[in-house]
Amino acid sequence: MRSGFTHEALFYEDSAQFLEETVSFIREGLAAKEPVMVALAGPRIGMLRAELRADAEPVEFVDMESLGRNPGRILPAWREFVERAAADGLSTRGIGEPAWPGRSPEELTECEHHESLLNLAFADAAGFTLLCPYDAAALDAEVLDAARRHHPVVVESDGLHPSDRYVEPGVGEALLGARLAPAPGDADTLSFGEGDLPAIRDFVRERAAAAGIERDRLADVVLAVNELATNSMRHGGGTGILRAWLDQRALHCEVEDAGRVVDPLLGRTRPTPSQDYGRGLWLVHQLCDLFQLRSGPAGTIARISMARA
Repeated sequence: MRSGFTHEALFYEDSAQFLEETVSFIREGLAAKEPVMVALAGPRIGMLRAELRADAEPVEFVDMESLGRNPGRILPAWREFVERAAADGLSTRGIGEPAWPGRSPEELTECEHHESLLNLAFADAAGFTLLCPYDAAALDAEVLDAARRHHPVVVESDGLHPSDRYVEPGVGEALLGARLAPAPGDADTLSFGEGDLPAIRDFVRERAAAAGIERDRLADVVLAVNELATNSMRHGGGTGILRAWLDQRALHCEVEDAGRVVDPLLGRTRPTPSQDYGRGLWLVHQLCDLFQLRSGPAGTIARISMARA
């Protein structure tokens, strides 16, 4: 069994290079009897299946457009995959493409955050190699530069080599302290304290209905904000500010309080039945299309987005 975590960024220029590198990577893992998980958008999965033919049978394929709609859901899936194999004494390898053309700037920022957190989450992993493809012909230069900062190894047309821009993930404040763009000045605002959860739910429900959010997803966004406000009451000083606003794409809600989150991985591990912390943030990650968390000495902002119909 190999030891350690190897995190590689693959910069591909076309489908031929993508297939050449990923198929070779998968077959190398299969030859070593390693479990392989591939998380890509549906069309990419189809390409790989066609190229691998019978070799595709033992590979676990996951639709990244579903899993990674909110990038905060990706890391727990890798963690569970690695832990299952480690229980059997096996090394693992995976392919994951969280950043694809068409992602919003906010989503791409959370993809960068996710890639950095992987280095922290799997620092002590027992034999996990993860290859992250990036469409170098279609993604902006800023996205590709961020990939170089968050992957210690890069794979390009001239081969595999260390990234000369890699930045260690650091500690909690470095990962959670980045700023979010401020909420718009005309956002609807509600200050809340103990006993205000019914008013909070009504506030969100009205705005989600006005945004055309479908019934089931409306319930999800109400529950997500309820969890965030509950965290503010329990861990953020008992009070907070809720803001909500619409744009053409989504309903956005954020909860701001005076508390501080120091563990950047909080909410990115499936809680155990006996666990008494992290459940709320885990649930928010599962319910929403995007979840952004920032925290520092001045307090915490937890922002969710839910796409309009």
